[in-house]
Amino acid sequence: MFTGYDNDYIKVNREPCYSSLCIHAGLLTMPWGPERLRDITAESLSMFLDTPPEILIIGTGRTTAFPDNAIMQQLRDQHIGLECMDSRSAARTYNILLAEGRNVSAAMLLPGSRK
Repeated sequence: MFTGYDNDYIKVNREPCYSSLCIHAGLLTMPWGPERLRDITAESLSMFLDTPPEILIIGTGRTTAFPDNAIMQQLRDQHIGLECMDSRSAARTYNILLAEGRNVSAAMLLPGSRK
């Protein structure tokens, strides 16, 4: 669960993380390779394909943005719902969906990250 954030970190269970990260199938991966939106590739999202979540939330840093269309299509082809939003909103949304018992994963760039 995300418990805080600032431009330079995201807190997961009260522990600050100073790099991009993923939470998938109950596991925290940190650092996660991409540091900016343009660094997100099909390969960097491959961990979500083995055991697909119902919804993948991508926290895109300071502002809402979207990865390349081919990446979004790859997720649609795997029937993974995709939500992209700024990282602060992504953290809040992830927590809400998790509390509802949804099968949700998150790929987060730091809140201060730019495109």
